[in-house]
Amino acid sequence: MITDEQLDDLRVTGTKVRVVRDHLEMNDVVGIVVAWDDEQVMVRRPNRRIVKLSRSYRYELASEERGEPVE
Repeated sequence: MITDEQLDDLRVTGTKVRVVRDHLEMNDVVGIVVAWDDEQVMVRRPNRRIVKLSRSYRYELASEERGEPVE
């Protein structure tokens, strides 16, 4: 699970993240972290829509190569 400190760093810098939810790359969510709580993270996608995602998903920098999802 991603920590509050990591989420705060991503939010402050405005770094794009990739959220890997399963084994299909087309299901990844790419955007900017805007808020979070104990269970969910809110990510703003390029089309300006906000998506609520579980903190248990894998969060990685969008500029890096895609990793495998967390089981």
